[in-house]
Amino acid sequence: MINRFFISAVLLLCSFFVSAQVVNTATMDTLETTVIGHLGVGGYVDSYYGYNFNKPVNGNVPYFVSSARHNEFTINLAYIDLRYRSSNFRARFVPGAGTYMNANYAAEPGTLKNVVEANVGVRLPGKRNFWLDVGVLGSPYTNESAISKDHLMYTRSLAPENVPYYLSGAKLSLPVNKKWSAYLYLLNGWQVIQDNNTGKSFGSQLEFRPNTKMLFNWNTYAGDERSSFRPDFRTRLFTDLFWIFKPNDKVDFTSSAYIGWQQRENQSTSHWWQANFIGRYTFSDLISLSARIEYFDDSDGVMQQSIIPFNRFQVFSSGACLNIKANHNALIRFDVRNFSSVDAIYKDKVSNPTRQSWWSVMSLTAWF
Repeated sequence: MINRFFISAVLLLCSFFVSAQVVNTATMDTLETTVIGHLGVGGYVDSYYGYNFNKPVNGNVPYFVSSARHNEFTINLAYIDLRYRSSNFRARFVPGAGTYMNANYAAEPGTLKNVVEANVGVRLPGKRNFWLDVGVLGSPYTNESAISKDHLMYTRSLAPENVPYYLSGAKLSLPVNKKWSAYLYLLNGWQVIQDNNTGKSFGSQLEFRPNTKMLFNWNTYAGDERSSFRPDFRTRLFTDLFWIFKPNDKVDFTSSAYIGWQQRENQSTSHWWQANFIGRYTFSDLISLSARIEYFDDSDGVMQQSIIPFNRFQVFSSGACLNIKANHNALIRFDVRNFSSVDAIYKDKVSNPTRQSWWSVMSLTAWF
């Protein structure tokens, strides 16, 4: 009886620490799965209705790929998550569909347009828990992934919309100790599955957990970004740092900042940068309220080019999101945002240039 009580107490204590540990929301690994032997199966459906008060003529909210359709009920992202895991081998296949896939994978050929993730991994020989994974991988860049349920706000910041949501290549996982983990990447390029040039790119990720309530993540990227679409591009350098903090059950905070440099043929080096801060206050088990402020500067037009010719992309954004927990596996969210730019980079409802844009989204998201 004592042994049983001791084992139960240890398991309960372990589960408390695991559940209390801050999750790195840059990854897609937070989806719950039903495990059958070595196979885990899960699913995710993110439905939404969005309304942009500038009433874009083509129905697309400019400068976004996530939840970016105007005045229609539709699916942002739906997928099935299949994972196989043994002691020395793992594999993952995540086929997806939705308006996010249509917008973000438009440059990929054929069936690659529907691959959210697809990779295989082997545990390397030795006592250390080192893994090598190869294929289409989740991206570590910024504190927001394509999976809205993991984030304090429903809509995505400008930050993740302008870095890779997915990567294609090889990833080496190097856990150092309980606080430090390192990852190295050899990649086809900046968010491409089918390579667009002959060069390869490099990335790194360093994760630090000083305690169970806080996480720091630092990423880098270096690679040749010349392509048929941007033949003047040469080496791109990029670094981002984000912070996640959950001091108690009532409040959550996260912040991200990054800067990138883009070399161009016969031109000076261009750059872009951003910073944001997001907080959430939880009123009860069912209701919470989130808010965001951010600034994004891409005056040189590296990642975003204004739909109004010759105007600089410099935007301040603020927003709020009401989160309602429908049950353990479903969220209802109401998100509203304002964008204010230095130059007129938006079009109003009669297509005249304007510096202001308002956008609201209602979503119902479920996972299983």
